[in-house]
Amino acid sequence: MANLLAVIAAGDLTTQAVLAAEALRKAASSAGHRILVEIRTSLGIQSPLDAAALAAADGVVLVGSGDLDEARFGAVKRVSASLDEVLGNPDAVLGSVLGSAAPPAATAPRRIVAITSCPTGIAHTFMAAEGIQQAASALGHKVRVETQGSVGARDTLTDEEIREADVVLIAADTQIDLSRFAGKRVFMSGTKPAINDGKALVNRALAEAKTHGAVGGASGGTTPLVDAVAAGKAERSAQRTGPYKHLMTGVSFMLPFVVTGGLLIALAFALGGIYVYEESNAGTLGYALFQIGAKGAFALMVPALAGYIAYSIADRPGIAPGMVGGMLAGSIGAGFLGGIVAGFIAGYGTAFLNRHIKLHRNLEGLKPVLILPLLGSLLTGLLMIYVVGTPVAEALAWMSAWLKGMQGSSAILLGLLIGAMMAFDMGGPVNKAAYAFSTGLIASQVYTPMAAAMAAGMVPPLGLALATKLFSDRFTHEEREAGNAAAVLGIAFITEGAIPFAARDPLRVIPALMIGGALTGAISMAVGAELKVPHGGIFVLPIPNAVTHLLGYVVALVVGTVVTAVALRLLKKPVAAAAVAPKTAVQGAGVHA
Repeated sequence: MANLLAVIAAGDLTTQAVLAAEALRKAASSAGHRILVEIRTSLGIQSPLDAAALAAADGVVLVGSGDLDEARFGAVKRVSASLDEVLGNPDAVLGSVLGSAAPPAATAPRRIVAITSCPTGIAHTFMAAEGIQQAASALGHKVRVETQGSVGARDTLTDEEIREADVVLIAADTQIDLSRFAGKRVFMSGTKPAINDGKALVNRALAEAKTHGAVGGASGGTTPLVDAVAAGKAERSAQRTGPYKHLMTGVSFMLPFVVTGGLLIALAFALGGIYVYEESNAGTLGYALFQIGAKGAFALMVPALAGYIAYSIADRPGIAPGMVGGMLAGSIGAGFLGGIVAGFIAGYGTAFLNRHIKLHRNLEGLKPVLILPLLGSLLTGLLMIYVVGTPVAEALAWMSAWLKGMQGSSAILLGLLIGAMMAFDMGGPVNKAAYAFSTGLIASQVYTPMAAAMAAGMVPPLGLALATKLFSDRFTHEEREAGNAAAVLGIAFITEGAIPFAARDPLRVIPALMIGGALTGAISMAVGAELKVPHGGIFVLPIPNAVTHLLGYVVALVVGTVVTAVALRLLKKPVAAAAVAPKTAVQGAGVHA
């Protein structure tokens, strides 16, 4: 065990100095060494090194470029490093002072905690979790994954697991609350890298993770809370990846309101008929269900969309301005388009105010609960009422009228486009864009795009499942087995069931899926099918009035599935006989040897 010393000179960068000190302490403890850290900032000297520590020192790390008082260390071996180097790779810094490089982060056993989440909280969430678990195990690391799915968080990480973790891996296509990871090394990614190449993602996380903002130091004292909060928020802002992710965060929080409202309205129609909402039916169960669905859940759909777009951009201070803007969008007829605009105005406006409003540190705590929500709501509300609300409402009214009046070739073209997009990347950005567009239109009583989107999204896994049964010579034994799971996922409208097949042979499988999906979307739009519930697959079809033109809708689904299977037969080449046959125990053992 080596006795090490460190001196950090950071000027006004108090938070970074405390984080660097904690990083060095943790790295030294993990390597079995002892380290004492002196911090020099504009607030003074914390934990000054005494004569006994100087006499016993085996090496010194000098961090920063301020007054480090180097003369007191005499002939003790020393190295210099920047704050960024210490925060980025403290193991390497300590390794240099000991005379040997630290072992690569990717090869040493590590404790990893992870969170996965996608906008709908279904397939990608759990596929990414599985990819991380398998990759970390194969690389010799310990891992725990929390999934933030459609039913909430599962396998929630404990405080102890987070405290003991070497790195936090976030594989999410939505905004994740990082407040519980203060002081930990955090790496941000989407779900796709975890699904496609989990090992590469884990190695990147271990090598490139950056320390997340902390609220205090260790034995050397604590940094002011407001400085740490500001640093944490600045880091979260730097990690965000642009408008698409913000929009998908809003959509993910909006979906439960749309699904709940749509199902309740469909049940109300089933119980009281198509005119159940009229006052003459007041007091009946059907009327009550309609009020809950239409006046409750649907009324909150646009505010939730706008509020969580703003949250994704500006963190918690953005929620109130976003929801206020979303309510105004609904009241002036701007619908989901107005909600999107309001969410971005509230988010970027609140973030701008947060960066430019400077208060005394004793008053800084008022910003997130009073100043930012108030000024952000005022900014968003005035812009929605006087500037952007009316043009957006007019644009939505025009688009709604155009979509409702769409017939013939125009409807077929839109159906082809939505269907092809839904089948193209099976839960990826293109798929989600088509789905978000179709879902948002439900608030404007435009239901035909939603019908086309759901039918086309069911076709890829269903078509593959059918092809594995009818044309088994085109698929390996493992793919034929996976076809059974794909069928179950397909009827539940989980397009991601097709991903394993597309990943193995994308140039042949994806075109076949797009052909079937586009044809399904076109037929659905051509027959005028409407869908009032944005999820559920075939399980919502028996609900009266949930789907109009039900027979034509089922025909669209069947035709698309069959065409997909036939296209796969034509495009895919026969596989070798050995791959088609099931593996014996000996063969299986040989493959994995």
